Amino acid sequence: MTAPRAGRAHPPLGPVAVLWALLALVGSSACGSSGEVDASAASEPNATVTRVVDGDTIMVETGGVEERVRLIGIDTPETVKPGTEVECFGKEASSHAQDLMPEGTEVVLVRDVEARDRYDRLLAYVYRASDGLFVNESLVADGYAQPATYPPNVEHAEDLVAAGREAREHGLGLWGRCGGDDLYG
Repeated sequence: MTAPRAGRAHPPLGPVAVLWALLALVGSSACGSSGEVDASAASEPNATVTRVVDGDTIMVETGGVEERVRLIGIDTPETVKPGTEVECFGKEASSHAQDLMPEGTEVVLVRDVEARDRYDRLLAYVYRASDGLFVNESLVADGYAQPATYPPNVEHAEDLVAAGREAREHGLGLWGRCGGDDLYG
């Protein structure tokens, strides 16, 4: 856990905070080098998807609380950002995320260094509990998201960048339809 910011009171730890603290202790050991969770972690989901907000944000029920979760290390085209037009391939990215994680999908949330972002969303690597699919990486590899590294949350940055480079080279998804910034030199 990080030190509290000056001038900001923190409430006592609730069940979700305790869950995240435990995940911090076991987070890196739950992931194999293949980007999939090991069999023991895959059989023990810690959240259930209640709704896909867009390609990189989901709502889950965890510990009896509904939480908004931002998938770490990726960025998908905007579809619901206030004051912003729907971006190229945004609807497709949201739809693909829904295909990967329909309502009721049990998932394993694994955190990195920071538990929440500035919008108070939980930050997590998301794995489907049924088969260990690393959803963050799958969205990038299939061309529905691009890697977006925000230190200090960099546990899978190299894998996500490699998946993005390959998707771009093959013109998959948004790369074939929308082009994009030259992220890979």
